[in-house]
Amino acid sequence: MRVTYNKWIESSGVPVYKGYYIEDLRTLKLGWWKERGCDSAFIELAGQEGVSETKVTEIPPGETLTSWKFALDEIIYVLEGRGLTTVWQGQRETRKTFEWQKYSLFLIPGHYSCQLSNAQGDKPARLLHYNYLPHAMQALGDPKFFFNNPYEPAPDPLHGLEEFYSEAKAVMDDYGGQRRILRWYGNFFPDMRAWDKLVLLEDRGAGGLVVMIHVPDSTMTIHMSVFPSRTYKKAHRHGPGFSIVIPAGEGYSIMWEGEKEKVVIPWHEASLFVPPNRWFHQHFNVGPTSARYLAFHPPPILARMPERVEDRARDQIEYPDEDRWIRQKFEEELTKRGLTSLMPEQAYKDRSFEWESTKVE
Repeated sequence: MRVTYNKWIESSGVPVYKGYYIEDLRTLKLGWWKERGCDSAFIELAGQEGVSETKVTEIPPGETLTSWKFALDEIIYVLEGRGLTTVWQGQRETRKTFEWQKYSLFLIPGHYSCQLSNAQGDKPARLLHYNYLPHAMQALGDPKFFFNNPYEPAPDPLHGLEEFYSEAKAVMDDYGGQRRILRWYGNFFPDMRAWDKLVLLEDRGAGGLVVMIHVPDSTMTIHMSVFPSRTYKKAHRHGPGFSIVIPAGEGYSIMWEGEKEKVVIPWHEASLFVPPNRWFHQHFNVGPTSARYLAFHPPPILARMPERVEDRARDQIEYPDEDRWIRQKFEEELTKRGLTSLMPEQAYKDRSFEWESTKVE
């Protein structure tokens, strides 16, 4: 059944991409979106399942887009380019303008007006947007509510937060009720490819590092995982709507449900994929340097298992228990590239094997 959201994006006349993944968001063919005044594309992958929206917009060289107002919080990740964002509320004089570059990550708060400018005169800027519009439209089906609605929230975050769009702050917080982990609270991160404030995430193996990001006064959360060359993470599963984009690295991921055929997703910088609800998925780094994947989380109530392990036997597959084909394919992919695995042999034998933190390359 086509729901309100599907009807709305189809009415835009903008290309809508489906399937399991987008190989390269930087080269995705776009179409003119009259309402926004720029070339755009909607992405409706299998794992989004009416929960989250991803779309790409492009700002022509040296131009400023028409301002817009959106009722929901929206995360923007910069795929290409350098520019400026101005955010304001209603008729108030306070406006916040900040600069961004390739690999920047920032929030546009709901019910705020926003205007984007391309600071480069010789090439377009391309942005990836993430929000919860499909889920919200299931409860309130009138698209007019979400765009240019005159409602203004109170209190005003731009006045209530002393350093809006400033440096993020680190806080030790609970992680799944089992232990404490360092989380970063902020709404602007200048370069996710260079971000090096990471901590070891033992649960997923491979000596992987992670940064957990929470946006103040928002339900939106993000995490980025960094793991070494010639290693791979443990298979795991969770709820729908986790959109994963690659800032750096070369590899592939495998997704599957039960005994169905496995879906293999090759990835590199600017690839995008979304694991379907409760499908196991596993990430493999077959490149010469560390790989990074940036995951935008769905609303917490829908995540079910938002990157934490409550029942390992049910929601995570340990290395000794995985299908032999997983390891065989990994080693074959490395051989094609003249590389060999750095996975410790003991990890395949000992379920309690403890990984040491690795250096970020």
